[in-house]
Amino acid sequence: MSHLRIFAEDNSETPLETHATHAEIAKALAAVGVRFERWRTDKPIAAGASQEEVIEAYREDIDNLIREEGYKSVDVVSLTADHPDRAALRQKFLSEHTHVEDEVRFFVAGSGQFSLHIKDKVYDILCEKGDLIGVPDGTRHWFDMSEEPNFVAIRLFNNPAGWVAEFTGDKIADRFPRMSPSRPDSPTR
Repeated sequence: MSHLRIFAEDNSETPLETHATHAEIAKALAAVGVRFERWRTDKPIAAGASQEEVIEAYREDIDNLIREEGYKSVDVVSLTADHPDRAALRQKFLSEHTHVEDEVRFFVAGSGQFSLHIKDKVYDILCEKGDLIGVPDGTRHWFDMSEEPNFVAIRLFNNPAGWVAEFTGDKIADRFPRMSPSRPDSPTR
């Protein structure tokens, strides 16, 4: 189940707020300019499906978002606990960074944890299958997929080069909770 915990940036122990319903999460995130929606995930995706197969399964939704927001490229990231480079890939996203464009992810399967550093707060969002998150450009954030990643996410970009990060050098991400492995949902569901 998706959830949101909001922390003061100087206290990673006790959340200021916790939200567990999609409506509450969407409302709290909208207040700071973050898009959070629930999309249908009823298209069957076979284990090991190619990027093209995943994109084609959700082509209508992707095309609507491209028309609405003007995105120029789409890709799919799919990771499982047996991926040989999972530790290196996880490490790449764990440091606070920004982008010069929105970071949009639609979780087709599995889950991932976005942590957004906005003003003096950290918004820790567990995104699950069916969640679409749009992190505005310039927002300081990091992403965790746990030590045992298990997700398939469609990513949309304004930059044809895809994912390009500017790391802030701030070690704040090291002080906040990491994602625990999630097993109930697999990429084949």
